[in-house]
Amino acid sequence: MTRRPARRFTPSPAPREAGPPAPARPADDVVGRTVQDAYRRYARKAGNWLTGYAARGGQVYCGAGCFACCNMPIRVSLAEALVTARALDAAQRAAVQTHARRVVENARTARSDEEYVQRHRTEVGYCPLLDRATGSCSQYDARPTRCRDTFSALPAVYCEAGTWEAMNRREREEYRRTVARTPGTDGELHFIAPLEHLSEPVWVAAARVMQQTWGVEIWGDFWVLTTLAADPAFMQAVEAGQGRAAWQAAARRGLAHRALLEFGA
Repeated sequence: MTRRPARRFTPSPAPREAGPPAPARPADDVVGRTVQDAYRRYARKAGNWLTGYAARGGQVYCGAGCFACCNMPIRVSLAEALVTARALDAAQRAAVQTHARRVVENARTARSDEEYVQRHRTEVGYCPLLDRATGSCSQYDARPTRCRDTFSALPAVYCEAGTWEAMNRREREEYRRTVARTPGTDGELHFIAPLEHLSEPVWVAAARVMQQTWGVEIWGDFWVLTTLAADPAFMQAVEAGQGRAAWQAAARRGLAHRALLEFGA
């Protein structure tokens, strides 16, 4: 999660039911196509890198059925959230909205970034788009960048919530030594750093197309923005470049929180 400014504690407005998605507009289609093109370019680059990594003896522990990281907070652009929102059916939209409200409540009451992340993983819980029976994403093709570029160079247990906290000092020291000698990591964490770096053009493309199309950049929590991307009042304000009106529309949904919804000119 990004740096979190001081919070203002306010009661949540009464929730509104998740309605039909905002109607598709040509400008939004441009935004969506730009993001999906960037996703395809990333997939090609990441595939080539992974081929070389395997040839050098590197190992990726992520695979079908593994979902140890699917309860982590995710920061995205509204451009990416729009792609996901367009792919959801009514039941999924409702589930994402419910999850978004839990995220907001956690942000309003967490006393630190660390507590926010810990409670997100253990109390807010797994992404509602995860199929727990199969361990697969029900919207794999529409998943955001952070779900695409997170790969582990160590077994999935190290991705699970609570693993680090449960380690004793000797185990933590051994973890650090293992990470330091594992190719592909940044030497501090077990995630494969080059695959995260390769995704940076996706973020750049999203920022550029938001500026060119809407005149405003919007970033924040994945589930909050995916819910708002289906809200007609919010998207109408965004398309008009009216950040204040968009914030007010989010506030009416009970989804306006400055650590989860960020506007940039």
